[in-house]
Amino acid sequence: MNISDDILEKLIGYQKNEITEHHIYTGLARRVKSPEDSRILKKIAHEELQHYRVWRDYTHQDVAPVRLKVWFYLLVSMVFGFTFGVKLMERGEDDAQDSYGQLAGIIAEAPEIAREESEHETALIGLLDEERLRYTGSMVLGLNDALVELTGALAGFTLALQDTRLIALTGSITGIAAALSMAASEYLSTKAEAGDKNPLKASAYTGAAYIVTVLVLITPYLILANYYVCLGLTLFCGVLIIAFFNYYISVAKDVSFKDRFLEMSALSLSVAAVSFLVGYLMRTVLGVDV
Repeated sequence: MNISDDILEKLIGYQKNEITEHHIYTGLARRVKSPEDSRILKKIAHEELQHYRVWRDYTHQDVAPVRLKVWFYLLVSMVFGFTFGVKLMERGEDDAQDSYGQLAGIIAEAPEIAREESEHETALIGLLDEERLRYTGSMVLGLNDALVELTGALAGFTLALQDTRLIALTGSITGIAAALSMAASEYLSTKAEAGDKNPLKASAYTGAAYIVTVLVLITPYLILANYYVCLGLTLFCGVLIIAFFNYYISVAKDVSFKDRFLEMSALSLSVAAVSFLVGYLMRTVLGVDV
C-alpha cells in the first residue's frame, strides 16, 4: 500500500519506540524477583516485539532501539524501584495509544495494537506492589520532619550563632538526635497499628530519610564561610529535596505533584522564616555574642 511520507515517519518512530520498550521490559523481567511478575513482563516484551514487526511490514526498514533510553529506564528502576521506572515510562503510553487509534483508517492492525498497549498498562498496574511504596508514609514522615524541623533550626542557629562550623555542629547533633527519636517513634507507632508493615523496616525508612535530609541541609555550612549564603543554599536544597521526592510520589502513586510540592515548600519555608526571626530576637534579648 502507498503510505505518505508523514505517516511513514510516524511508523518509523513507533517502530523505534516498540523495539526500545521490548528491550526495557526484557531487562526488567530479568531483574524482578517474582516468577509471575517476570512472566508478565516477558509477555509484554514479546508483544512489543510483535508490534515492532507489524510496523516494519509497512516501513520495510529495520530500526535500532534507543540504547540510552533502555539503559536510563533500567538504571532508574534499579535505583528508585521497579514501580517508579515503569510508571515513568508508561506516562508516554497514553499518547502512543491515541496516536495508534488515529491510524485506524490507514493501518488495519493499529486498533489491535492500541488495545494491547492498553492491556499492558492494566497488567503492569497489577504488578505494582513494591515494598518501598508500602513504606512511603514512613519516608514522608522522616523527610517532612527533617525539612520542617532542621530548616527552621538552621535558620535560627544562623542568626543566633553566626559561625558556620558551630552551626553545622549544632545542626548535626540536633538532626541526628531527632532522626533517632523519629525512628523510635515510628517503630512504636507501626507496632501498635498491627498492620502489614514491619516496624523495624518502617523505622529504618523514617530514620534513613531523616538522616539523608540532614546531611544535605548541613553540607553548605561545612563548605562555605558566609553563613547567610549557607542558609540560602540550605533552603534551596530543601526545596529541591521537596521537588524530587514529590515528583517520585506523583509518578509512583499517580497523585498531584503541584499541590503536594507547594504545600510542603510553604510549610518548610514558613517555619524557617519564623525560626530565623526567633533566632534574631533571642540573640538581641539575651545579648548573646558568639
